[in-house]
Amino acid sequence: MYSEKVMDHFQNPRNVGEIEDASGVGTVGNAKCGDIMRIYLDIDDDQIIRDCKFKTFGCGAAVATSSMATELVKGKSIYEALKITNKAVMEALDGLPPVKVHCSLLAEEAIHAALWDYAQKHDITIEGLEKPKADISEDEEEEDY
Repeated sequence: MYSEKVMDHFQNPRNVGEIEDASGVGTVGNAKCGDIMRIYLDIDDDQIIRDCKFKTFGCGAAVATSSMATELVKGKSIYEALKITNKAVMEALDGLPPVKVHCSLLAEEAIHAALWDYAQKHDITIEGLEKPKADISEDEEEEDY
C-alpha cells in the first residue's frame, strides 16, 4: 500500500522536465526492474541548487521518489544535497513498500550522478562524493532493507 504522499507525487509530480544547459545531469537505472531516472541541476556560483528537474521512465514509486528528490534538493548547497539519502526520500514520502525501496536508491544515486557531472564540468572535487554507478541493481543484493 502506498502512502498519500507517494500517490500525490505520482499523480502530481513536481519538477518534471529538463533544464537546458544544466550545471549537472545524472542518469541512473536499474536493469532488473527497468527504471531509468535522469536528474538535472541548475547550480549557481555559490554552489546552491537553484532548480532541479527530472525525467523518469518507471513505475509510480520511481516517479514519486524522483519528484520528492527534486523537492528536497532545491535551494540546498551541493554539500547538503549530497547528504540526501534514499532513507530521507522515503521518510519524506511517508515510506515505501519494501519491494519499491530500490526506487529511493535510484533517486539518491541520480542526485549523486548529477553532482558528479557538475564537479567534472567545473573541475572541482566534492568531498565525500564517489563516482556513481549507472546501474544500481549491481548493489541490490548487498543492501540491507
